[in-house]
Amino acid sequence: MNRRIGIGKILLYLILIGYAAVTIVPFLWALSSSFKPLEEIVNGKISFIPKVFTFDNYNMIFTQQPLFGRWLLNSLGIGIVTTALNLLFNSMAGYALARLDFPGKKLLFVIILGVLMIPAQVTMIPNFLILKGFGWLDTYQGMIIPSMISATYIFMMRQFFISFPKELEEAAEIDGLGRFGAFFRIVLPLARPALAAQIIFVFMASWNDFMKPLIVMSSPEMFTLPLGLNTFKGQYISYWNYIMAASMICTLPILVIYAFFNRYFIKGITFTGGK
Repeated sequence: MNRRIGIGKILLYLILIGYAAVTIVPFLWALSSSFKPLEEIVNGKISFIPKVFTFDNYNMIFTQQPLFGRWLLNSLGIGIVTTALNLLFNSMAGYALARLDFPGKKLLFVIILGVLMIPAQVTMIPNFLILKGFGWLDTYQGMIIPSMISATYIFMMRQFFISFPKELEEAAEIDGLGRFGAFFRIVLPLARPALAAQIIFVFMASWNDFMKPLIVMSSPEMFTLPLGLNTFKGQYISYWNYIMAASMICTLPILVIYAFFNRYFIKGITFTGGK
């Protein structure tokens, strides 16, 4: 029996190692190619260590493509503001659905569940017409405001707060904190695993979003990085060294966000009581 378990674990690890290799090898090749001259990339030989190591590809992107820095700042600004608003509003809505009693609460929750079942493609044209009516096409608010809440993460936060011990909130009320004080000073700091999951997924969705900027933005200087990268690829379609460098810049912030918040994301929450 133990031998079968041992063989099963070995097979499982081999499958996971194989999947990891399939996933990471293309990324490592792209990272390596971003530091290579074009001649070394197109010579037909695959190598992960550049023979001629150069930063010229990154230098060219920011010096000869003046809008690339603007695209990067657009994506960062929209991603950070969208993520911050989602953290606030999704958490407050989830807490209200989990803790407060008010008329229409069950109906509102059913509506939120219904929104989860609607594909995003169905709402593209209505969203475009609404933004056009407000005059928000080709603006930052046209990108941020429709994305500042998410039914998915409202539901997730509701499920988290349902399991949150009420004793901590009751202790906070005894110490003189009101509902808002207990929420912002007690509940949210202890909700870091759920908030970290939101940060990772919301920022990643905003950062990688291509379709929404394509619909909302029309001026090149208002493009986000994925949309700008598509334009960049069209201009330098045969210059793989430049394309790989631009792709790495597009990938780096996601890796940093995941690396920073991963420890909160995978760590379970432990309640030890309060004073």
